[in-house]
Parts: sequence; structure tokens; C-alpha cells
Amino acid sequence: MKKIFFGSLVITVFSLSKIQACDICGCGVNNYYIGILPQFNHKFFGVRYHFNYFNTHLAGHPSQFRKDFYQTVELWGGWNIGKKIQVLVLVPFNFNYQNSDEGITKLKGLGDIMLLANYKLFDTRTVNSNGKIISQQLWIGGGIKLATAKFDIEKNDPDVASMANRQLGSGSTDALLNAIYNVHINKLGINTTASYKINSVNKDEYKFGDKLSVSSFVFYPIAFSKTIISPNLGLLYEHTKGSELQGGKIDLTGGSLMQGSVGAEISFNTIAIGFNAQLPITQNFAESQTKEKIKGMAHISFAL
Repeated sequence: MKKIFFGSLVITVFSLSKIQACDICGCGVNNYYIGILPQFNHKFFGVRYHFNYFNTHLAGHPSQFRKDFYQTVELWGGWNIGKKIQVLVLVPFNFNYQNSDEGITKLKGLGDIMLLANYKLFDTRTVNSNGKIISQQLWIGGGIKLATAKFDIEKNDPDVASMANRQLGSGSTDALLNAIYNVHINKLGINTTASYKINSVNKDEYKFGDKLSVSSFVFYPIAFSKTIISPNLGLLYEHTKGSELQGGKIDLTGGSLMQGSVGAEISFNTIAIGFNAQLPITQNFAESQTKEKIKGMAHISFAL
């Protein structure tokens, strides 16, 4: 029987600059995203594309604005080691586009590489009195985000937070913790994930805020001959602490976000294709001056 490991980690981190700067929100740095993994017996590899789009308008200054569009093309892979351990590697390449009243900024290059491992605490399968098959899994794990992307700021710049946010990476080596609970009732599945990202101070004495993420997805596989289509719906919540420079908190950084998601996973033999779109339900960033508009993802993966 194939093991199905679904990990849904939401990645939208907002890092905001001081009120006198127009570039309040920079949402491309300090992010990582796992999503729903393809089915695989031993290992898989693939390519993913995901994007975020945000708008910022400075309160009381309608001529000051910013539009952020962040794209990532990512190589990713996973391995099963025995029956209880899974390892993931993610190698992102980022393409950042920012259009503001001060002009257009573009950056592209290697992002921060991530290494993750999860351990399966239990995997049970029972039949209740109504004949329904109930299976449950609980995984715990963590990993590390490496400082492989370029990070270059001027610490004395009054808009240092804005400058930090538009980098290709955070410049820090960070710790990742997560727990994943999966339950299937016959074909209906529910995946719930909680994760916490612990950021460290980088060489420029800048620290992005730690982030808590919680998500829950409902999915239902439908078979058509050799093709399986699994539509999914989800709710995602995150809370991010404020960023710091030289030990002091930076104003108007951190916040919270709740999103709704709709998507599908399609598998045929050893090939899996997936996509989703995420829209904000509620959000609280920079006194409502920054708004997330939409986030999306698509991938193609191959099981080995």
C-alpha cells in the first residue's frame, strides 16, 4: 500500500517598514511552502511554480503606493527512509518584481535552500461499527533553512526594512518545526498541519519575525480508469512576530492572516500534477495599509 504524506505549510510572511517609508510591505523574503505532497513509495522529484501578489497604499498619502509580485520556480524532492522517516529538499529560484511610486525594482536568483525530515509516530487502520474504514497518521519533524540566497542591505538606511524585504533570501540560518495529522474516513481525507519557523539574526544584525502556521485541508480522491483526481478545500492561518534590527523591533512589522484555498491533485501512474489558489479571508498588516490579493501554486512531480 502506498504511503500518502500530506504536509500543508502556508507561506505568506509580511515584513513591514516604518511609517515614513512608502514601501511598507515586502512579502517575498522569509517564506517557505510545502503544500500537499504527491503520492510516492520510495522517492519523488519535481518542479513547482508559485506566486504571491500584494498591494500597499500609504494612509494619508494616496500618491505613495507599491505593488509586489513574487514568483518562485522550485526544484523539490522527497525520499522515504524505511517505514517511518521521510526527507524533503527544496531548492527555490526567486523572481521578484516591485512597482512603486519610486520606480520599478527587479531581482532574480537562487533562494534559501531547505532540508526537512519527518518521523511517523503512528499509523493505524480500523473499521468502526458502521463498516467505515478509518486510518490515521501522525508525523512530527523539522528541518533547517540555509542562508544560500544573496542578502545585502545598508543598516543605516531609513528604509532598511523595505530593503531587507526585497532580498532573495533572509540572510539567516533558521529552524523549522512541524506536526502533521492525517485522517481518512473511507475515501474522505483531512490533513491538519501546525508549523513554527524560528528565525535567527543574520550577519547584518537583521532578524525576520518568527512565524506560526496552522492549516487544515479536506480532500476526496475520484478514480477515472488509471487517473485519480483529488479536489481539495482548505483554511490556513498564520501569525508572524515583528522583525528586529540590532535587537530593536521595527515598527509595523508582523501581523496575522487567514486564507481559504481551493485546488486539486491529479495523478496518472507515476506522474502527479497539482495546483491551488489561495484568497484572503481576514488579514491584519500595517494598519490595513498592505493587502494580500492572491497566492497560487502549480507543480508536476514524478514518483520513483
